[in-house]
Amino acid sequence: MAQQHRIFGLFADFEQAFEVVAGIRKYEVPGVTVDDVRIKSPIEHPEIEDVLGERPTNITKWAFGGGLFGLVFGFLFLAGAQANFTVQPQGGKPVITIPSNLVLAYEMLILFGVLATFAGFIIGARLMRKRGAFYDKAVSLDQIGIVIEMVDDTQRQQVRDLFAKHKVIDVFEETVQ
Repeated sequence: MAQQHRIFGLFADFEQAFEVVAGIRKYEVPGVTVDDVRIKSPIEHPEIEDVLGERPTNITKWAFGGGLFGLVFGFLFLAGAQANFTVQPQGGKPVITIPSNLVLAYEMLILFGVLATFAGFIIGARLMRKRGAFYDKAVSLDQIGIVIEMVDDTQRQQVRDLFAKHKVIDVFEETVQ
């Protein structure tokens, strides 16, 4: 059984890192696609989307789910509290008042929508992951890092050669179980 590896290359110039991604896009390493590539950079590079393509984002789903939960939970919570609190007869007044509950349920929609959006961002950006060998202080300053996920033994040397061809500064490698 071939072992899987994760390889991290550190580049001084964005153009060289861009060429590595373009090389992967041109299938210079068979079996490795741009879906296996992650870029680590101190600044945003919008032009990299031309090569990597659009990456899916699930934050809108998190926000919608949180807002929907907030609306339903807010209304049911308020209605349940009002129904339990006023067990004596009201003399013709409604026990659960819809207009005032709609305003408070709307506020709960906003609260849970914001909280779910924040949680979705934290999970989607992988901020709660353990930092292993693939973080270098130089990425925070001025260098570009490229992480290639799930490379097997036959592709490992080809990825290293592609990195070396484009003037990699340093290469880190991790074996994945």
